Amino acid sequence: MTRGMTVAIQGEAGSNSEVGALQLFPDATIAPCETFTAAFDAVHDQAADVAVIPVENSSAGRVADPHQLLPNSGLYITRELFLPIHFDLVAPQGATLESIRSVRSHVHAFGQCTKLFANWKWTRHISADTAGAAREVAMMGNRSVAALAPSGIADKFDLAVLQSHVEDNDNNATRFLVLSPKPEVSQTRPAITTVLFRTKNVPAALYKCLGGFATNSVNMTKLESYQLGGSFCATQFYVDLDGHMEDPNVKRALDELHFYVADMKVMGCYPADPYREELA
Repeated sequence: MTRGMTVAIQGEAGSNSEVGALQLFPDATIAPCETFTAAFDAVHDQAADVAVIPVENSSAGRVADPHQLLPNSGLYITRELFLPIHFDLVAPQGATLESIRSVRSHVHAFGQCTKLFANWKWTRHISADTAGAAREVAMMGNRSVAALAPSGIADKFDLAVLQSHVEDNDNNATRFLVLSPKPEVSQTRPAITTVLFRTKNVPAALYKCLGGFATNSVNMTKLESYQLGGSFCATQFYVDLDGHMEDPNVKRALDELHFYVADMKVMGCYPADPYREELA
């Protein structure tokens, strides 16, 4: 039941984050935030029930800011979504590819559309989000300025589509996470379990920590590392596991992990998006 819910996103109305949030929560009220920090804070301050945040893209890789915020956020992962992402090159009416001198968009959009720039000497300008880039171009009204924006957004700002589906890969997709102030352990299978742990400062610490996953046949789909407090000695790891935390093999692996870590937290146990089956 999503009616009455408020969902925080980073970005403006029309952004891919809004599309993803509404796909997960069709009847929710969307609360656009200028930054990822503001979206996290909206959940902390109870201005929003959850946040829907992009964490990685199949072409451009990890989204840096959320990964830095997640470990100390106090929030829990309750769902995931893989959203196919398509971009249009949009500009004011009357513009042409030849008239364009600069393109505005989010930094990750540029990383997903590198082939578009191979034959053009366009200057790139970073915007807070892709929908905001389209709005900025519409307000400027300059036929030499275009935007990489979500497919279909041109009509919203009365812009012309100079080229559609300009992403490098047809199967381009972004993974979003739903972040909640309270843990919700789903009983749905297949599931993903996300764990945050800090290794002890001893030789082969990470090797020992990961050994239990190997011996119990638990597949890791993601491993991120963080240096703590500016120190090169204390390292924290973020791991996504294929399986439910209560599955016997996952449970054994997590029990074994306890012996080798300074601390550990299960950040979420949630349904695996069916899109994962297409990636297998």
